[in-house]
Amino acid sequence: MATGIKELRPQPAQERFLKSTADVCIFGGSAGGGKTWSLLLEPSYHLSNGKFRSVCFRRTVPMIKQPGGLWDVSETVYLPLGGVANQSALEWKFPSGALVKFAGMELESDRFGWQGSQIALLMFDELSEFEESQFWFLLSRNRSTCGVRPYVRGTTNPRPDGWLRNLLDWWIGPDGFAIPERCGRLRWFCRLGEDLHWADSKTELVEQFGPECGAKNLTFIRAKITDNPALLKSDPNYLSTLRSLPLVERRRLLDGDWNATPSAGSFFRREWFPVVEGRQPSQSRVRFWDRAATEQRAGIDPDATAGVLLSRDGNGIFYVEDVQRCWATAAKVEALMIKCAAGDPKGTMIAFHQDPGSAGKGEAQSVSKALAQHDVRFHVATGDKQTRARPCSAQAEAGHVRLLRGPWNEAFLKELVLFPDARHDDQVDAFSGAFEILARYGFLGTGEHRSWSTADQEDANSDADADAETENWQPRTVDGLWRSRKTADL
Repeated sequence: MATGIKELRPQPAQERFLKSTADVCIFGGSAGGGKTWSLLLEPSYHLSNGKFRSVCFRRTVPMIKQPGGLWDVSETVYLPLGGVANQSALEWKFPSGALVKFAGMELESDRFGWQGSQIALLMFDELSEFEESQFWFLLSRNRSTCGVRPYVRGTTNPRPDGWLRNLLDWWIGPDGFAIPERCGRLRWFCRLGEDLHWADSKTELVEQFGPECGAKNLTFIRAKITDNPALLKSDPNYLSTLRSLPLVERRRLLDGDWNATPSAGSFFRREWFPVVEGRQPSQSRVRFWDRAATEQRAGIDPDATAGVLLSRDGNGIFYVEDVQRCWATAAKVEALMIKCAAGDPKGTMIAFHQDPGSAGKGEAQSVSKALAQHDVRFHVATGDKQTRARPCSAQAEAGHVRLLRGPWNEAFLKELVLFPDARHDDQVDAFSGAFEILARYGFLGTGEHRSWSTADQEDANSDADADAETENWQPRTVDGLWRSRKTADL
């Protein structure tokens, strides 16, 4: 190599990222994998193009300027390539006229400041820190007239919930670790409205949605600190520093675990839920709904309506038979409830939590009227979510819960394992609500109830005052009569 020439050479995993032909490529996993350095090297392909423009986003400007942050690293990359820095504008300009800019996007609404931009290479450092709405809006600014095919590159550390985890779900295994044989493989997607459609080829999407569907491809490449021997050589103590982190941070930043949360697995574990084939003979069955009424749209990650169908056999084994979810208005939620009621086995009780206050009572009566041909029950939830989840957690750990095989299994298990730290817990709430009814009230699933025992009466007497105050249990049967769970027919 000639004197005065500095060689910039990526490590093998970094080279794989830099050689990717994907429209969108995410480089993520362990800290110390060389993700940021690789991201900043990406524009070097196009620095001889005077019209080339690239923007590298970090969530806030102070993150860009912090010691050892993006700006400091950019000096080691762009100075040897002839770049001239404008620190006040956070820009590098190259002899050809090519430009690489750094920018923050602290507020969700800051994305609108990029309306009308044309960014040939769109880069995100720590993509998981951005809102979904910011990513998709900026993707619409990923366009080019400079001769460079527009594309996106991003880096990230693992984050167990949120939109990016869902986007990369195909590449991440149920155990939270990247699936080696899938890393680097392309998948095609198109986004129509708020719906994301996936396929193994562009042809499949075009055939299904037409040539104007805007199909793009995406891939994920895992970053590991062991793939970056240059760092380990220059900083031999870095690995021991990661090993000394607290457990959750160590699992994320050293092991690359996308499922690591402070309490992951403390309530539910995957191995507690064996999967069985086909519906089992059951004595009791209920579909419990945890209801929401917000539709998904750009920048909004609302709670879902979740309906869990739970049954119990004569040996006390519980079966989660089906889980339905939707993000919809109250009217569409009610329509889904009616549809499920018609399709569930005969005699299935329908239950849900009633919101406190007069508005909640009115809504509950309206839903009951729409489901007048079915046994509908509702009550005001008491206790926090974790308290309500403990009984079904204990039964699952004891080996008394099974799942019927179905396409909903993975999403259901993922939410349970991440509880109570995940952003959403709608399926957990529906599961614990269904369990409470079958375990406590002994519904038989035939339109009748088990005999009211002396123990039940003592329990009823002990909480009579609480029930009177909270109206904790207000059943409505098919004949439209309101009855307390303490009445003689129970």
